[in-house]
Amino acid sequence: MIGVRAARPTDAGKVGAIQSEFVATTEWMPQLHTGAEDIAHAGAMIARGWVSVAEVDGQVAGFVACEGGDLDALYVARAQRRHGVGTALLRHVQQGHAALALWTFQANLPAQEFYLKHGFIEQMRTDGAGNDEGLPDIRFHWRRGDM
Repeated sequence: MIGVRAARPTDAGKVGAIQSEFVATTEWMPQLHTGAEDIAHAGAMIARGWVSVAEVDGQVAGFVACEGGDLDALYVARAQRRHGVGTALLRHVQQGHAALALWTFQANLPAQEFYLKHGFIEQMRTDGAGNDEGLPDIRFHWRRGDM
């Protein structure tokens, strides 16, 4: 069973590690930050109240960071992908918002498929000049009732 709860400061290590794991195991993703920097960033997002975590068998399996209606991050531990963790996190965020917007990289085909399946609509594409990674990306939007 997947449970979703607000992240605690003690979750920063696991949240940062999940993000670092994604970067380390994704061929097209440049590594811009150290693991320690990812943990520090996770801690800052948690301190701002943006982060919820999904737990499976008492272990953090993924997280979502959302500021207002901007979904800033949704990552699932590699071993837990395609087991409903991402869907649980997204539904948790959707319950608290009438609309959400997010960016994902054009190279991240699984993410695009995931968001389209959950009712997001593509708004625009860029050449990546506006993001730190320099990778072409896509802006998606979701509004309750548009499905």
